[in-house]
Amino acid sequence: MGLAACESHEPAGPPKVAKKPPPRATAETAAPMQQVEPKAPRPTEATPPAPPKGMLLVPGGTFTMGADEGGEPDEHPAHRVTVKSFYLDRTEVTNEAYAACVEAKKCGEHYEKSAQLNGFGSDRGFRGPRQPVSAIGWYDAEAYCAFVGHRLPTEAEWERAARGDDGRRYPWGDEEPTPAHARYRSGQTADVGSFPQGAGPYGHLDLAGNVWEWVADPYDPLAYRRTRASEGHVPTCSEAVAAYVELRAEGKQGFTGSNPIPTECEYVLRGGAFNYFPGGLRSTNRVHHEPTARLVMSGFRCAADAP
Repeated sequence: MGLAACESHEPAGPPKVAKKPPPRATAETAAPMQQVEPKAPRPTEATPPAPPKGMLLVPGGTFTMGADEGGEPDEHPAHRVTVKSFYLDRTEVTNEAYAACVEAKKCGEHYEKSAQLNGFGSDRGFRGPRQPVSAIGWYDAEAYCAFVGHRLPTEAEWERAARGDDGRRYPWGDEEPTPAHARYRSGQTADVGSFPQGAGPYGHLDLAGNVWEWVADPYDPLAYRRTRASEGHVPTCSEAVAAYVELRAEGKQGFTGSNPIPTECEYVLRGGAFNYFPGGLRSTNRVHHEPTARLVMSGFRCAADAP
């Protein structure tokens, strides 16, 4: 028997079923998309840092310093000065604050006989904790500011804080002083900050009256006529003394006001004091004393660089 050609058959399996297309994804069945955190908008300006405690910002800029008429010859001429931004104490330094520097042996004590010697009675009338420290010299004012990590303001900075952009005559404007603006024509100082109506253009108080304020500059009576006047240049003692010699040689006694022309380097004070006449509170007024002078009429405030 011949071999017959045969086909090999696989056993029959289950019938094939056509696959259904996958269901269309819906909002309920779709896999959740990865969440992307939105980017914060880029700030257009950096947030300015907070001022040091007790200080206010004085913005940099160009302002009018001095005057073309009135006052004393050392206030002339008016000229434009550019300063950088800086911080300045809102009020004058108080007895309470200064005592910490004395206790730390970084500052000398005030001269307690100054009030009596200047005809203002007992020193106790000037020593309330919130009254401005007074009867201290320039060196102690400088030492205190260093003690708290600051410095004395320059003369140009002080006037910038008092006059702002509009060249005002007094810190509050051109209105003549009243007892609501400042302490003047009085027998003693007031607590700092007692005259909010006398605030300067940037919010500082007592820039007029209460106590004269030491600034960083040696007193140069010819400063406003110098080629570097527009920079608010701080003179050296050598430059200041050379100016005194020049004025004396020209017979210009009175050029610096009622005080005699100095013979040794003196320093500037600004702002008027509790015993002063109202017109003398003008923001351009410049007086001067030797740095060791500890007058009951003199105090200070501190400044600091702004970033």
